Amino acid sequence: MARSATVTRKTGETDITVTLDLDGTGACDISTGVGFFDHMLSALGRHSLCDLTVHATGDTWVDDHHTVEDVGIVLGQALVQALGDKSGITRFSDVTVPMDEALVLAAIDVSGRGELYWDVPIAAQKVGTFDTELGHEFFQGFARDAGITLHVREIAGENAHHILECAFKAVARAVRAAVEIDPRVHGVPSTKGSL
Repeated sequence: MARSATVTRKTGETDITVTLDLDGTGACDISTGVGFFDHMLSALGRHSLCDLTVHATGDTWVDDHHTVEDVGIVLGQALVQALGDKSGITRFSDVTVPMDEALVLAAIDVSGRGELYWDVPIAAQKVGTFDTELGHEFFQGFARDAGITLHVREIAGENAHHILECAFKAVARAVRAAVEIDPRVHGVPSTKGSL
């Protein structure tokens, strides 16, 4: 059974379509109008081995906030749909990713309880024109709407670009491991019988 989904969300601020295939090869087609964010989403798709298409337009003349946050929301919704009843998934994962001086840990529980726990201090306010605080906004929307408990922790780092890219890659690898089918798991991996 295909574990994929396409979700579209249109508001007065953004128009977004996301297609996600959990059993892909990391192929990406990303266009959000926010260059650095496109780079981060490409890293997310590539390192999760999920095929990811994101086409978004937003009120970037205001700033990038609505576009970045709303892509997180729609991607979270796509993940929920693609997972279906969550039968056979690994559920938990944690990954630590280095990138030069930066080191970031991401841990996931596909729990049905969407919450972000973010401890990623970044001294610089910008990477190019991208507001570094938008990393938090993206992952908050993603975790909440995906129904996952997501911890992201910066262990080391100085360069803002490296820290953010490390965070996206760590989450990507954690998603990859958490949604992977484990042939030893029968049904939903929970003593409650549901997630």
